[in-house]
Amino acid sequence: MTQKEILKILEQVRKRATTPEQAAKKLKNFAFEDLGFALVDHHREKRKGAPEIIYCQGKTPEQVKKIARAIIDNGSVLLGTRLSAENYAKIRNDLPEAKYDPVCRAMTHVPLGKRKPGIGNIAVVCAGTSDIPVAEEAAITAEVLGNRVVRIFDAGVAGLHRLLYHQDKISRAKVIVAVAGMEGALPSVISGLVKVPVIAVPTSVGYGASFGGIAALLAMLNSCASGVTVVNIDNGFGGGYAASQINKMVCRK
Repeated sequence: MTQKEILKILEQVRKRATTPEQAAKKLKNFAFEDLGFALVDHHREKRKGAPEIIYCQGKTPEQVKKIARAIIDNGSVLLGTRLSAENYAKIRNDLPEAKYDPVCRAMTHVPLGKRKPGIGNIAVVCAGTSDIPVAEEAAITAEVLGNRVVRIFDAGVAGLHRLLYHQDKISRAKVIVAVAGMEGALPSVISGLVKVPVIAVPTSVGYGASFGGIAALLAMLNSCASGVTVVNIDNGFGGGYAASQINKMVCRK
């Protein structure tokens, strides 16, 4: 709820077009909405410029449905991450507005009033096809938050010419999200080619000695290329969210 909307409600009370009780009911959920099992932070979008995101893994379908419905009814952008196809099937009829991406397991909805052309330019680059689910989570996160995203997939260092083929696209980006498993070399290579921030996302892709992504995580943390920042293993959402913040700061200048 914006300041303009609040003033409109108060003006209706002043003109006796609505009762104080009715106004209080409308303002009740201004900061957060108590669902009993969750406090949905409707004020987060005003504080941070992005609404509360639902981390669906570990929640029951009923809990996800009720939180999502509260967010949609508040007029906010909806993003639910790590929602299994099985659980989405159980709630899809109750959330007809929402879309589901089975690749990255994300549920989204952007209200008509917030469907605007994306700003800036974020490049999401992943090393191999197996990294696409995490890369797509980053891309969808950035898009839902109002950014223009360019996807560059399967451009790892095992065939460096594939990455260089996309160098023009990469160089036009305001911020880059580099997603890789195995030895995690991709962010270092990209950061050595560009002058913009690179957000590295290690994935759990790889054979035994990759230790579920720890090898890639440590390689990225020890990158010799300047300008690389690292998020957690398989955290495409975190990479996309951080990229959105940087991109919007740059575009506001």
